[in-house]
Amino acid sequence: MTRTLAPDDAGIARAAGLLAAGELVAFPTETVYGLGGDARSDTAVARIYEAKGRPSFNPLIVHLPDLAAVEAIAEVGPKARALAQAFWPGPLTLVLPLRDGAAVSPLVTAGLTTVAVRVPAHPLAQALLRAFGGPVAAPSANPSGRVSPTRADHVLDGLSGRISAVLDGGPCAVGLESTIVLADPEPQLLRPGGVPVEALEAVLGIPLALSGDGAKPTSPGQLASHYAPEAGVRLGVTKAQPGEVLVGFGTVEGALTLSAKGDLVEAASHLFQILREADRLAGPGGRIAFAPIPETGLGRAINDRLRRAAAPRS
Repeated sequence: MTRTLAPDDAGIARAAGLLAAGELVAFPTETVYGLGGDARSDTAVARIYEAKGRPSFNPLIVHLPDLAAVEAIAEVGPKARALAQAFWPGPLTLVLPLRDGAAVSPLVTAGLTTVAVRVPAHPLAQALLRAFGGPVAAPSANPSGRVSPTRADHVLDGLSGRISAVLDGGPCAVGLESTIVLADPEPQLLRPGGVPVEALEAVLGIPLALSGDGAKPTSPGQLASHYAPEAGVRLGVTKAQPGEVLVGFGTVEGALTLSAKGDLVEAASHLFQILREADRLAGPGGRIAFAPIPETGLGRAINDRLRRAAAPRS
């Protein structure tokens, strides 16, 4: 049985105890719910891959409470430090060189010499990390390739019976996974996400181009087909075809809408919940159509997730 833990001192203590025992606990961050396991334990990390059905060549993000804890396992270069000081705690993941002898299972990094790290802002995530007192590997708490969870019930929909517990912190505020950046020596955007690219560029003083290989990931979140509902997905649609569930945005009206006001922050926070609702409405063999989303600000991250949801599935 997967237990649901209350967002109080007792729930946090129970969740930390389960992590210390090598068990898996889903917990809220400001982006999505993460599936946490002790990043130092080969067994716990292997259980993460098993529970999600995630390919073992796809590395995981390590969650830590602050920059000092990050520096214990990774080398923080000057550009990475500037981004960390600007956006941590928050929805930014940095890919950094792994320190020699760092207490991190090689399964976390998928054998790479770098490690993806994040300092979440959610108060429950912070409380859990501090109560546990160690690095927590935590990809999104959903079956691999499927729609990411932004509520505790989403976690249970996909992982009930596969993990020990979920710490229920209510809906996630940002609703999109973190932005991932390789900062030093030459900054590269590996995944758009909760921190808009324009904000990163303002700190770095240079433009950031998206890089990465969907077939051979060098960081989490790079698989070409991901975030997929059961239904097929069509993008850039202003008028639905017969049988399609149209998800609107702004002036494009649909059966559901990401944001009737055309607000990208609202759209990001609604994206994965709307994907789930549209999937239920579409039914077996159905299709979902999405209205056009501007390729600016959080729109870049929304479009990234929608393109992966619409990609051919292996």
